[in-house]
Amino acid sequence: MMERRAAYLVSAGAGLLAGLMSGALGVGGGVVLVPVLVLAAGLSQHQAHATSLAAVVPIAAAGAVTFAWDGSLELAPALALATGAVLGAPLGARVMASLPERSLKAIFGVLMVGIGTYMVWP
Repeated sequence: MMERRAAYLVSAGAGLLAGLMSGALGVGGGVVLVPVLVLAAGLSQHQAHATSLAAVVPIAAAGAVTFAWDGSLELAPALALATGAVLGAPLGARVMASLPERSLKAIFGVLMVGIGTYMVWP
Protein backbone atom coordinates (compact mmCIF):
# COMPACT_ATOMS: atom_id res chain seq x y z
CA MET A 1 0.00 0.00 0.00
CA MET A 2 2.80 2.45 0.90
CA GLU A 3 4.60 1.80 -2.41
CA ARG A 4 1.45 2.65 -4.33
CA ARG A 5 0.96 5.83 -2.30
CA ALA A 6 4.58 6.83 -2.96
CA ALA A 7 4.08 6.21 -6.69
CA TYR A 8 1.00 8.46 -6.63
CA LEU A 9 2.90 11.21 -4.83
CA VAL A 10 5.78 10.95 -7.31
CA SER A 11 3.28 11.04 -10.17
CA ALA A 12 1.54 14.12 -8.73
CA GLY A 13 4.89 15.87 -8.36
CA ALA A 14 5.84 14.88 -11.90
CA GLY A 15 2.52 16.24 -13.13
CA LEU A 16 3.16 19.55 -11.40
CA LEU A 17 6.63 19.74 -12.92
CA ALA A 18 5.27 18.77 -16.35
CA GLY A 19 2.59 21.44 -16.10
CA LEU A 20 5.14 24.08 -15.17
CA MET A 21 7.51 23.00 -17.94
CA SER A 22 4.68 22.82 -20.45
CA GLY A 23 3.44 26.29 -19.65
CA ALA A 24 6.90 27.84 -19.55
CA LEU A 25 8.73 25.95 -22.30
CA GLY A 26 6.14 24.08 -24.33
CA VAL A 27 7.44 20.68 -23.12
CA GLY A 28 6.31 18.40 -20.36
CA GLY A 29 4.66 15.19 -21.48
CA GLY A 30 7.33 12.89 -22.77
CA VAL A 31 10.31 14.99 -21.82
CA VAL A 32 9.49 15.26 -18.13
CA LEU A 33 6.90 12.61 -17.35
CA VAL A 34 8.34 9.53 -19.02
CA PRO A 35 11.73 9.62 -17.24
CA VAL A 36 10.11 10.39 -13.87
CA LEU A 37 7.49 7.67 -14.26
CA VAL A 38 10.16 5.10 -15.18
CA LEU A 39 12.88 6.11 -12.73
CA ALA A 40 10.90 7.30 -9.72
CA ALA A 41 7.42 5.76 -10.00
CA GLY A 42 8.63 2.35 -11.18
CA LEU A 43 6.53 2.10 -14.34
CA SER A 44 7.77 0.19 -17.35
CA GLN A 45 8.80 2.25 -20.36
CA HIS A 46 5.59 1.22 -22.12
CA GLN A 47 3.42 2.12 -19.13
CA ALA A 48 5.20 5.47 -18.74
CA HIS A 49 4.63 6.40 -22.40
CA ALA A 50 0.94 5.46 -22.23
CA THR A 51 0.43 7.23 -18.89
CA SER A 52 2.23 10.32 -20.15
CA LEU A 53 -0.03 10.49 -23.20
CA ALA A 54 -3.11 10.38 -20.97
CA ALA A 55 -1.73 13.25 -18.89
CA VAL A 56 -0.85 15.41 -21.90
CA VAL A 57 -4.48 16.20 -22.74
CA PRO A 58 -5.30 18.16 -19.57
CA ILE A 59 -1.79 19.68 -19.46
CA ALA A 60 -2.09 20.92 -23.03
CA ALA A 61 -5.68 22.09 -22.58
CA ALA A 62 -4.83 24.15 -19.50
CA GLY A 63 -1.85 25.74 -21.23
CA ALA A 64 -3.74 26.40 -24.46
CA VAL A 65 -6.62 28.09 -22.64
CA THR A 66 -4.19 30.29 -20.73
CA PHE A 67 -2.36 31.31 -23.90
CA ALA A 68 -5.66 31.86 -25.74
CA TRP A 69 -6.76 34.28 -23.00
CA ASP A 70 -3.47 36.12 -23.46
CA GLY A 71 -3.99 36.30 -27.23
CA SER A 72 -0.90 34.18 -27.97
CA LEU A 73 -2.63 31.14 -29.46
CA GLU A 74 -2.61 30.78 -33.25
CA LEU A 75 -5.79 28.76 -33.76
CA ALA A 76 -5.36 27.58 -37.37
CA PRO A 77 -1.89 26.02 -36.86
CA ALA A 78 -3.05 24.59 -33.51
CA LEU A 79 -6.01 22.88 -35.19
CA ALA A 80 -3.79 21.55 -37.98
CA LEU A 81 -1.33 20.17 -35.40
CA ALA A 82 -4.17 18.61 -33.42
CA THR A 83 -5.65 17.00 -36.52
CA GLY A 84 -2.34 15.47 -37.51
CA ALA A 85 -1.66 14.30 -33.96
CA VAL A 86 -5.09 12.68 -33.60
CA LEU A 87 -4.55 10.82 -36.87
CA GLY A 88 -0.97 9.79 -36.08
CA ALA A 89 -1.32 8.87 -32.40
CA PRO A 90 -3.10 5.52 -32.86
CA LEU A 91 -0.44 4.36 -35.31
CA GLY A 92 2.33 5.57 -33.02
CA ALA A 93 0.74 3.82 -30.05
CA ARG A 94 0.61 0.54 -31.97
CA VAL A 95 4.25 0.90 -33.02
CA MET A 96 5.26 1.68 -29.43
CA ALA A 97 3.35 -1.31 -28.07
CA SER A 98 5.11 -3.62 -30.51
CA LEU A 99 8.64 -2.51 -29.56
CA PRO A 100 10.67 -4.38 -26.96
CA GLU A 101 11.26 -2.41 -23.74
CA ARG A 102 14.98 -2.02 -24.41
CA SER A 103 14.43 -0.70 -27.95
CA LEU A 104 11.81 1.77 -26.77
CA LYS A 105 14.16 3.10 -24.07
CA ALA A 106 17.00 3.44 -26.57
CA ILE A 107 14.88 5.22 -29.18
CA PHE A 108 13.43 7.58 -26.55
CA GLY A 109 16.86 8.36 -25.12
CA VAL A 110 18.44 9.00 -28.52
CA LEU A 111 15.53 11.25 -29.49
CA MET A 112 15.86 13.30 -26.29
CA VAL A 113 19.63 13.67 -26.69
CA GLY A 114 19.28 14.53 -30.39
CA ILE A 115 16.63 17.16 -29.87
CA GLY A 116 18.48 18.61 -26.87
CA THR A 117 21.70 18.82 -28.85
CA TYR A 118 19.96 20.51 -31.76
CA MET A 119 18.30 23.04 -29.44
CA VAL A 120 21.66 24.00 -27.92
CA TRP A 121 23.73 23.85 -31.12
CA PRO A 122 21.47 24.40 -34.15
